[in-house]
Amino acid sequence: MRTDYHVHMAETGKLSVDYLKDYVRKAKEEGIEELGISEHAYFFQETRPILSNPWVENRRTLDFSDYQALFDEAEKENLGVKMGIEMDYMPGKEKEMETFIKEHPFDYVIGSVHWIDEWGIDLAIYREEYENRNVYDVYEQYFDRVVTLAESGLFDFVGHIDVIKVFGYEPDDQEFLQRQYDRAASALAKTGTLIEISTAGLRKPVGKMYPEPDFLKTCKEYGVGITLCSDAHKPDHLGYRYDEAVEFAKSIGYDEVHTFTRREKSAHPLT
Repeated sequence: MRTDYHVHMAETGKLSVDYLKDYVRKAKEEGIEELGISEHAYFFQETRPILSNPWVENRRTLDFSDYQALFDEAEKENLGVKMGIEMDYMPGKEKEMETFIKEHPFDYVIGSVHWIDEWGIDLAIYREEYENRNVYDVYEQYFDRVVTLAESGLFDFVGHIDVIKVFGYEPDDQEFLQRQYDRAASALAKTGTLIEISTAGLRKPVGKMYPEPDFLKTCKEYGVGITLCSDAHKPDHLGYRYDEAVEFAKSIGYDEVHTFTRREKSAHPLT
């Protein structure tokens, strides 16, 4: 089975069923059997207590009712699309995140680390900040957040789990990296939180899949499950280089992927 649960609509189009149908058509062309939309939570007025800064507020243009209406209409037309959300994990805001998540009938919830305090680590406008910081400190801070994200138990899977490498800034010390991988995988395993194999990194400056092979191997050793995602921000991104993602997963030893319905996960053969 092929899945794509990490898909966005609001940045490149309206939350309309007609636009959603473009995604559904592309998914069918790519052999994707389970499609989910997981809009960035920061777009919604209701998430202001979780994350607020000038960059976010400039994009906070929706009420959650707009999103729910999209899926209500999609259900009427039998489009078979799962409703997800991608939450920016913010340390110390676990209660606020839990309240928001429980208020809505999500099929799945992605937790992602995009911010280290006020620094948007994967935003091009903040790319030069990597030149001002020690890359080892940055990775330590990033993985601190991945660990507490997993420990929270609030999320079904982690988005682009090593996105910190997005601009190609990576430590040379493999033992250091392995320590980060081990502590993240251990926390994920304890709460049953999955990760995605994401082809989005192949479209980014780093030019590599998320996660690194050694990281994925570590997750497999700890028993962490996977789903397949493209982090599509437009229909053309759906299924991007999925054959490589499938082969990548199989090369590490994975033989199944997971799907979600109302926060319940199911395993399916990886094909």
